[in-house]
Amino acid sequence: MPNSTNPKTQNKESKTDNWFASWFDSPYYHILYKERNYREAQLFMDNLTHYLNLPEKAKVLDLCCGKGRHAIYLSQLGYDVIGADLSENSIAEANKNQNKNLHFQVHDMREKFDDKFDAIFNLFTSFGYFENDDDNLTTLKAIKESLTENGFAVIDFMNVNHVIANLVPEEVKTVDGINFQIKRYVADGHIYKEIDFEDQGHKYHFTEKVKALTLKDFEQMMEEAGIFLLDIFGDYKLKKFHKTESERLIMIFK
Repeated sequence: MPNSTNPKTQNKESKTDNWFASWFDSPYYHILYKERNYREAQLFMDNLTHYLNLPEKAKVLDLCCGKGRHAIYLSQLGYDVIGADLSENSIAEANKNQNKNLHFQVHDMREKFDDKFDAIFNLFTSFGYFENDDDNLTTLKAIKESLTENGFAVIDFMNVNHVIANLVPEEVKTVDGINFQIKRYVADGHIYKEIDFEDQGHKYHFTEKVKALTLKDFEQMMEEAGIFLLDIFGDYKLKKFHKTESERLIMIFK
């Protein structure tokens, strides 16, 4: 469960109240997840952009972009890209790569953009982190309002049914000499990941908490937001979605 999410609108918590604000800004987040399969991610974006048939130099938003690796790749495909993320540290790092076709900014995904985009990508389960469930609907509305008239949006979420059925309750993952002790469980309609480790004599504890949103949940929110769900896929090769077997829930909408 990855990337970032965000504060500042009515009824918002302060940044320090959001677990994701501190964890995603931590260098340890990037250490733990440094071995992600980015080639697979690039193939996914190749497949997506081909499927959407985006116009040359289309304006694309990578929403919750982290340090910008995927936004950078999208810009290399020839698009005019903005990467947005709550994490100031991640955006500061991403800004080292900016050019005339690639820009980054700190942004709360619950707020619409002044600009309009031909495509908005929210990738790798960067949704469902808020304490207030209403913020998920607010985010969907903000995405819709940030699209051009003919624009498309993509949310790539975990397939909750598959994740829960295959949940690994406990494991130890060693990265850069740090032993990350990870516990996973389901409670209160959320999937939790408790992360404990020690580094340079200091003990650390972080919790990831993601709303266990099913396709039905998304469909209900999208209907309320006036969103039209165009297509659903179950993996990064854009194969058909199966409720129990698919690893991903990839939704294309406008």
